[in-house]
Amino acid sequence: MPGGTTAPDNPPIEDRDVTAQYPLRGDVAVLVPAAGLGTRLGPGAPKALRELRGVPLLAHALRRIGEAPSVGCVVVAVPPDATTDLRPYLPGRIELYAVEGGPTRQASVAAALALAPESYKIILVHDAARAFAPPDLVERVAAAVRGGHQAVIPVLPVVDTIKQVDDTGHILTTLDRSALRSVQTPQGFQRAVLEAGHRNAVDGHTDDAGLVEKIGVRVFTVPGSDLAMKVTHPTDLALAEFLLGPST
Repeated sequence: MPGGTTAPDNPPIEDRDVTAQYPLRGDVAVLVPAAGLGTRLGPGAPKALRELRGVPLLAHALRRIGEAPSVGCVVVAVPPDATTDLRPYLPGRIELYAVEGGPTRQASVAAALALAPESYKIILVHDAARAFAPPDLVERVAAAVRGGHQAVIPVLPVVDTIKQVDDTGHILTTLDRSALRSVQTPQGFQRAVLEAGHRNAVDGHTDDAGLVEKIGVRVFTVPGSDLAMKVTHPTDLALAEFLLGPST
């Protein structure tokens, strides 16, 4: 999977000019762990390489990342033996690197972080499965880190009633959902903070905010986006097809 080569800019995928709203460009590196198998999607290619209308899910994610004007670099942790050429899905002025992912998400993020050029002090970590996260969500997270927060995550209010259940299947209590949030990606960090989180990791985490929380870093929240839904189950693929709009 080549990286570092250039290609002409892709045409915009949304009918709006995000550059006019966010004039800064190029101080953010985005790490995309994309080596997971995605077994809950059923048999087939690794999740990030499942195709939607002939295009890998990962490529759909990169197209939207590439429209965020603050992004200057993308590092993808890919499955072993991956051969998909990702360069055409990013503007040529964005640096692109690929590294073989590890056995866990944490290992994949750490490998991508090590490959990101040192000049990038704002690091975002984004799941390829959230392929429709809009460029303005990327910018919102990056702006909060740029504004001084050490760690930033996008969140949505929890709308379902949440019950705590014991190991026999009985309800223990009903949680107050007004204080609960559903977490999305991209998650943003000051580079030194994310590096410290991975250096001090002692157990597995499903997100990088959990790593930095363990070392005492306070995590700030910004509003998430309904479009940043995660493709996990086969029914999510059907919803993703709907989000792409009518086929041409």
